[in-house]
Amino acid sequence: MRVIVTVVEKITSEAHINIPDGLNQSAIKQHIVDRYKTGEMSTDMNIFQVDFESISARIVQENSSPKSA
Repeated sequence: MRVIVTVVEKITSEAHINIPDGLNQSAIKQHIVDRYKTGEMSTDMNIFQVDFESISARIVQENSSPKSA
């Protein structure tokens, strides 16, 4: 018997970054999004927490003997 198991987890990462002084809330959000999209922040990300969401299994039927034509 073959079973395909799917595990879903939510991973929370944390990065400590420096942001220029004097930015308003909107500019801070944009600065963070821009750093994330360009990949600059991904090297700063550390896995902070992993939460288990769900697990499921699906049984895959396998033919044990070939069918005759």
